[in-house]
Amino acid sequence: MKVNLQDNNDISFEDFKEQILNDYEIAVLSRECSLLGRREVLTGKAKFGIFGDGKELPQLAMARSFKNGDFRSGYYRDQTFMMALGHLNAKQFFHGLYATTDIKKEPMSAGRQMGGHFVTPSLNEDGTWKDLTAQTNSSADISPTAGQMPRLLGLAQASKIYRNVEGIDTTNFSKNGNEVAWGTIGNASTSEGHFFETINAAGVLQVPMVISVWDDNYGISVHARHQTTKEDISEILKGFQRTEDAKGYEILIVNGWDYTALIHAYENAADIAREEHVPVLIHVKELTQPQGHSTSGSHERYKSEERLEWERENDCNKRFREWILEIGIATDDELKVLEKDIRKNVRTAKKEAWNEFLDSHRAAKEELLALLDKVSGSSPNKVFITRIKNDLIAIDEPIKKDIASKARRALRYLIGEDTNAKNELIAFIDRYYKEVQPKFSSHLYSELPNNALSIKEVKAVYDPEAEKVDGRIILKENFDKLFTNNPEALIFGEDTGAIGDVNQGLEGLQKKFGELRIADTGIREATIVGQGIGLAMRGLRPIAEIQYLDYLLYGLQTLSDDLATLLYRTVGKQKAPLIIRTRGHRLEGIWHSGSQMGGIINLLRGMYILVPRNMVKAAGFYNTLMKSDEPAIVIESLNGYRLKEELPTNLGEICTPIGIVETVKEGSDLTVVSYGSTLRIVLQVAQELNEVGIDIEVIDAQTLLPFDVNKDVVESVKKTNRLLVVDEDMPGGCSAYLIQEIVENQDGYKYLDSAPQTLTAKAHRPAYATDGDYFSKPNAEDIFEKIYGIMHEANPGKFSKLR
Repeated sequence: MKVNLQDNNDISFEDFKEQILNDYEIAVLSRECSLLGRREVLTGKAKFGIFGDGKELPQLAMARSFKNGDFRSGYYRDQTFMMALGHLNAKQFFHGLYATTDIKKEPMSAGRQMGGHFVTPSLNEDGTWKDLTAQTNSSADISPTAGQMPRLLGLAQASKIYRNVEGIDTTNFSKNGNEVAWGTIGNASTSEGHFFETINAAGVLQVPMVISVWDDNYGISVHARHQTTKEDISEILKGFQRTEDAKGYEILIVNGWDYTALIHAYENAADIAREEHVPVLIHVKELTQPQGHSTSGSHERYKSEERLEWERENDCNKRFREWILEIGIATDDELKVLEKDIRKNVRTAKKEAWNEFLDSHRAAKEELLALLDKVSGSSPNKVFITRIKNDLIAIDEPIKKDIASKARRALRYLIGEDTNAKNELIAFIDRYYKEVQPKFSSHLYSELPNNALSIKEVKAVYDPEAEKVDGRIILKENFDKLFTNNPEALIFGEDTGAIGDVNQGLEGLQKKFGELRIADTGIREATIVGQGIGLAMRGLRPIAEIQYLDYLLYGLQTLSDDLATLLYRTVGKQKAPLIIRTRGHRLEGIWHSGSQMGGIINLLRGMYILVPRNMVKAAGFYNTLMKSDEPAIVIESLNGYRLKEELPTNLGEICTPIGIVETVKEGSDLTVVSYGSTLRIVLQVAQELNEVGIDIEVIDAQTLLPFDVNKDVVESVKKTNRLLVVDEDMPGGCSAYLIQEIVENQDGYKYLDSAPQTLTAKAHRPAYATDGDYFSKPNAEDIFEKIYGIMHEANPGKFSKLR
């Protein structure tokens, strides 16, 4: 079902009547899905339910002003809106509730996210972009409260870029920047920092963004008086209201049960945002939540009887029905017939969805039962296998877990047996996992042929007569080529524009490419990341700069919950090829020299984590990423901007391969793996070790996610039979990850004659000044003594004890 987005001006009464009844039908349909959905959870058919009941009317109004090319960045109560635009029907709603793993039946996430999380496909099967201007769009929802706000900023800013930057191919992405980004959020979630940061940034940038605050006066059980100053978000945001002399927001206030006022408010908001590129906040008040927050509790526990009675009387669907009767659009009997038909259709959709959910499970159950019967016939453990079989028979509505678990448990009772029946059971388990596991684990990274790992290396070419230059010059010249060759590329961050970043890696580029492409931002890392996500989702190629690696923590939630999971949670239906540029390692002080790599590599699975040792390698990574379409972080070595490097003659063409390690020094005694700035210290120590007869092999990890896809490190370990990982992260961090990759995943343990070891920073942040660095992170003497100690243990006769 989809609303007919016909203007209310100059239409006949019959057309007007049809619009109203169509809206009422969708409102009732959505409410019936919510009511029946809650019952399905309480009967155990679904794990959890969170629904959009009580918010139906404003979502219908929003849908009427939502045009092709527009984007939604919302939260988990917007089911009515999605139904109004034709992106969700009743059967799909229940498939989402049951977590059906068929993307055709559950098109939002194939069961990877709970119901209420919505998405529209932005990509074709081959990973190319659909024509986003020919469809209404919803960016993929996430659950963290206010987590949808940072991305909203970028979705809106994309329209500003497309309208004002020349030379970009806007095909499939924009029509003169006329697209509006629509955000939705609950009133309680406006207390989150992401909301306020986004509000401020959008006001500064003046982007076409409309934020709807669904206000039902509660945040789960907590009343608005505990959530918001003055209990009123629009009241405290009055300072953002634009005036004749100052840019800002248009702020509109409307009651959520007032159909005509809602229609006018959303039409007004859409016109302002679309034409003027002014952000709008719509505070939708006096909404209700008829079933409480979710299926995990009852709102009768925390709402007074007076409040509950007020909610019953002012339910938006009830008030909408009364208004329809009042103005004579339909009679009570006509509405009752319509409501009865809708309830019947919803029940039918629910039943069909549940049967479709179970069909493949039941087929697998029957196949497994036949196998269990077969293996039990010749097994001395027949009684135990029969018990498993009977337990499976007793499960009338099996799920995938039941099939997998029973099959694997039965196999335990066949240990030591060698029969055809047992082999058939093993084959069934293997086949079942091969079929089922990808339904839960695919698309963490791109699975298309043009993924980032497929970009071939292009080595740097040098003029033997050329002088060495500062590393920052290499970056600057490469960025110049990159922005020249890619009109859709842009970069932004704190101090990125006018001064060309704090290390002058972008010096002079704003003057050449303009303030929209090389842009300064405020101090607001979460929305810098959000800008990048939204811009990338709309076909641009943003580089979001986080000034120092330590500051990445401010944006880590958005990176982890949104960007890193996007491809996965949409099963490959949306992408955001955002590059995060930052710098770190070996500076001095607690707040500017962190190396929290252990946290990053574990919180950002789904992104590439790249750690170039010098600026030529960093430039190559940017070029590689620009040729692919996946998100990544490039961590430049902070103390490398003034170090001299040879200037390549093929800047803009160099490509550093992702997932490939590099052996920067060959040796025979011990394999040392490191990366970034610390690698340079290892290379220095390698020369000192040669003086005492120790010849180490030094390998630059280069990329942490993924690490060494060709398993080259284990080939080195086969030769040296010893392994040391040197890392300036804290103990148990990235070094532990690398040890696991080499020793466990590459089977390196088979070739070790000594215990694999790590050398890390101390278990605290680095203290300030040169002494702080020396006594906090691995230094040259630490590395020398660690390696010498390993060799002493291996050959004490040749290497006497050092101390």
